[in-house]
Amino acid sequence: MKLILNNIMHVCVFIAYGFLLSSCTSDEVLKINIDKHQVFQTIEGFGASDAWRCQFVGKNWPNEKKERIAELLFSKDLDSQGNPKGIGLSIWRFYIGAGTAEQGMDSDIKNEWRRAESFIDDKGFYDWNKQEGQQWFLKKAKSYGVERFLAFSISAPVQWTKNGKGYNSDLTTGELNLLEDKYDDYAKFMVEVIKHFDSENISFEYLSPINEPQWEWEKKTQEGTPATNDNIAKLAYLLNTEFEKSDLNTEIVLAEAADLRWLYSSYNKPKRGNQIDYFFGENNAIQNLKHVKNTISGHSYFTTWPVDSLVQIRKKLNKTLETHDLDYWQSEFCILENTDDIGSGNKRDLGIDTALYVARVIHADLTLANSTSWQWWTALTNADYKDGLIYLDSGETSDLFNLEKIKYDGDFHDSKLLWAFGNYSRFIKPDMVRIDAKIEGREMPIEEEYKDIMLSAYLDEATSELAIVAINYGYKNKTINISNSRLERMYVTSASKNLELEKINNKEITLMARSVNTLIGSSS
Repeated sequence: MKLILNNIMHVCVFIAYGFLLSSCTSDEVLKINIDKHQVFQTIEGFGASDAWRCQFVGKNWPNEKKERIAELLFSKDLDSQGNPKGIGLSIWRFYIGAGTAEQGMDSDIKNEWRRAESFIDDKGFYDWNKQEGQQWFLKKAKSYGVERFLAFSISAPVQWTKNGKGYNSDLTTGELNLLEDKYDDYAKFMVEVIKHFDSENISFEYLSPINEPQWEWEKKTQEGTPATNDNIAKLAYLLNTEFEKSDLNTEIVLAEAADLRWLYSSYNKPKRGNQIDYFFGENNAIQNLKHVKNTISGHSYFTTWPVDSLVQIRKKLNKTLETHDLDYWQSEFCILENTDDIGSGNKRDLGIDTALYVARVIHADLTLANSTSWQWWTALTNADYKDGLIYLDSGETSDLFNLEKIKYDGDFHDSKLLWAFGNYSRFIKPDMVRIDAKIEGREMPIEEEYKDIMLSAYLDEATSELAIVAINYGYKNKTINISNSRLERMYVTSASKNLELEKINNKEITLMARSVNTLIGSSS
């Protein structure tokens, strides 16, 4: 009897162990179909901005540290284990400053890190040694082979603004903070900056002259200006004229909307909304300007939570884009809104939760809005905030965010967000096309899919190289089977892995719970 009881206990323990094991492993094999004949958009690149935070790091930090930061952002090399050394950004956004740094405290912007130098002074003389730290990173990006460069401005040089400041103060008209007789000067200035760098063998493929024109920019926290659609059209016309006089092929990208809803609706600001129709509709304000790119850009802020908003807003956007035969860029994002999944933007998060949240936003922008480019806000941050890929601090626990100390040296930390972004940026190269990827037989609302497995696939039509990004947002491992492709390896970002290489040896592939995965191979 004792032997029988022992055997029964062993069986019960075995069953219990099996139940526990099954609770954290996949219940079924999900069959995936990749259709290379169903082609969507052509990818133009993945990027990030140098705004503000690169200035002191590039200028003052020890060379060894800033070299490693550059490697994390730009490198396409592998280490001895076959793991990526960096995320291989293909677009680098260079900020053209407005001169608040030269104003110092008179700029009214108290945080020195959020001011910027200007290449031109109030007498019209250029100093190409300005923005030294940003130029260091720009040149590093070039040396690493970053494919495309974008210059952007968010305020005219302060000597040309209506209030003599880089922010909008109490001006409430929604108009561009620029003196009426300085539009020409502002356009010539931006083109002159691009000409200079072209002479240095750094060609800017794109210029974005206006940023988030729907905000008032009245706070004394950073450079910025509102602008009406009419203001933007006028500036675009003058920029196009200046580019026509030059040998530059730079394209003007409009209009960096602060919220996607301003692209397809008035959203309570009629002079600054409906930007797709205003700039690219029939009889639009900028028709026949050959340097204006047939692309509208917008920012995904405040449209990512709850999940049904993430989905429905992008569906509406894509419908409007299709009727105008227009491409779309998601050109700036970090965490600003309050969410149930990761809280708010306040407090930095180096872990996997924020990384997964952002990966889902990228997935939605690429697959619902058909974005041809996806760009993060600041590559570096010195704030206790979810707004960077790499996080800076003093290294002193009791005084982590001492901005004066961090100007000259400090610690830097990669993040799971950096590596999860790399699941896209490192492997989806410019000119690859997105192709169809589906889970066979899956019947659930898309809002439920976005809490589970999300798939997108990208093909290099010249080489047949295939990259599949598979996000497992859930808390169970999942097994997938992709039968119509030859997959060789995968790169995993999870709580314990940073784009870590894993060989693929059979058709059934396990996606770890709470992970972002890039599968590499070739199409059948």
